[in-house]
Amino acid sequence: MNEGDYRHVPVLLQEVLELLRPRPGITLVDATVGEGGHAEAILTRMEGRGCLVGLDRDEEALKRARRRLERFGAAVILVQSPFSLLKQALTDQGIEAVEGVLFDFGVSALQLEDPRRGFSFRHPGPLDMRMDMRQPLDAWKVVNTYEEGELARVIREYGEERWASRIARRIVHERERAPIDTTDRLAEVVREAIPAPARRRGGHPARRTFQALRIEVNRELEEIKQGLAAAWEVLAPGGRMVCISYHSLEDRIVKKFFAKRAGRCRCPVSEECSCGADEPARLLTPGILRPTPEEIALNPRARSARLRALEMRGR
Repeated sequence: MNEGDYRHVPVLLQEVLELLRPRPGITLVDATVGEGGHAEAILTRMEGRGCLVGLDRDEEALKRARRRLERFGAAVILVQSPFSLLKQALTDQGIEAVEGVLFDFGVSALQLEDPRRGFSFRHPGPLDMRMDMRQPLDAWKVVNTYEEGELARVIREYGEERWASRIARRIVHERERAPIDTTDRLAEVVREAIPAPARRRGGHPARRTFQALRIEVNRELEEIKQGLAAAWEVLAPGGRMVCISYHSLEDRIVKKFFAKRAGRCRCPVSEECSCGADEPARLLTPGILRPTPEEIALNPRARSARLRALEMRGR
């Protein structure tokens, strides 16, 4: 993919700015800085005074963000790091507390549109799907080495795929003949495993399986849990957390975390409360915020986005 093939369009930008309240002199974190779309708007509101720390696992995304944000100079610090290590990344910069943290979960357009990264069933490429190219586990290893039962579990839990057992069985059968090396081959194997009537509903037949593999390779759900906890630890009184999710698995984790911090305990009566429901916080979005029809028309990738926000009252 060439450098100028597209320019990242940040999702729910106006809502993020309204809820995060960037202003001169404060310190904020964009925990999923990507190519810097949200960060650019945030830094503009900060007028070059204060600090924005941008984290991302993807080295290529950080290179693009660095070019996009270079005019802000020392007001921006970019770090290659998973957001589960957010607190350590801030400590390394001598920062103890921040006034706001933004999370924009999921896979980026940069990753999806680059066939070399192997994220998409729409583009032939190697089975990879790593957000951080330094990590050892990739999609090829999951597809070609996981036992059938474990592979079915991943596809069922992370893809919410009703045909997970059939798909896993077909993958194992096919890889015994020859390794499944490419995205288009895997997509075809998945399509063949799903009954014909079901293939005609709900988009591409391989969509859920590819989502599941990506989540497994990058430990995405565990990263979200750890990232939210780390952000909570560094949030100053009055600080805010803003989270954009793209499917129910992500949003469910955020919803539960926010409800607990806002004092809405849901622990079973028979169990000791361990959810931290006494922590002082306020939900800024009692439900979820979604993109307007106008935004979706301009940026179809925003269609599945859902936003939640929380404010720390004090410690």
